[in-house]
Amino acid sequence: MHPMLNIAVRAARNAGKVILQKFEEKDKVEVLQKGSNDFVTNVDKDAEAMIRDTILKSYPKHSIVGEELGQQLGSDADYLWVIDPLDGTTNFIKGIPHFAVSIALKVKGRTEQAVVYDPIRGELFTATRGQGAQLNSKRIRVNKATDLSGTVLATGFPFKQKHHMEEYMNAFSALFVHTADMRRAGSAALDLAYVAAGRVDGFFEIGLKPWDTAAGQLLVKEAGGLVTDFAGGNNQDKSGNIVCGAPKLAQAIVKELRPHLSDALLK
Repeated sequence: MHPMLNIAVRAARNAGKVILQKFEEKDKVEVLQKGSNDFVTNVDKDAEAMIRDTILKSYPKHSIVGEELGQQLGSDADYLWVIDPLDGTTNFIKGIPHFAVSIALKVKGRTEQAVVYDPIRGELFTATRGQGAQLNSKRIRVNKATDLSGTVLATGFPFKQKHHMEEYMNAFSALFVHTADMRRAGSAALDLAYVAAGRVDGFFEIGLKPWDTAAGQLLVKEAGGLVTDFAGGNNQDKSGNIVCGAPKLAQAIVKELRPHLSDALLK
């Protein structure tokens, strides 16, 4: 295992311990509202602090950006860790055991290492650029679906951008009639990891943040999948609009989505 991936795994496991402890002690969880339908808990912040401490202990000059504690610039800006300490906060708050820690390392703007860790199931998804993707150290691959027939797709509702709901539902309907079924589980990081592991065939969502998808994108790519924006391009990090799956399936999803989306979502 690459030394920096090893540190990412250690950080994810340390954060997972914090999350699991508080998941069993709901009375000690403090919930605050960041924005419309957007919540944060003291657990998110404690887990992120644990991740930062673990990383900076080994790499004190590196930079870090996280969902809760913002960006911390180190003296070596070429190394940027992108963190979501608890992807699936709403599930956590409601007691639904489906959430994850997501950690990615970008070197000079390119994602080199990725970890998505599900502390409930003890599942550790990892990837190093050019070396494939693993689940608990065993190689994983995307399903080789070539069209939508018989597929199961994962998605997320645009709950922070409800002004896009009509477009989203039209796109959802256009895809749904061609698939076997759809899933909305509440953690984009795990949705991407599940695509990489072949548990679901593809994934699409509107308005995600870089920390939601940085690690998951590398997992999918290293598992043989394609990651695009809604226009079939590579602007998903800026737009937050993402499609992924086996290459031909991802292209088929884009083809069905595009007629139902405004120009604003296709940029």
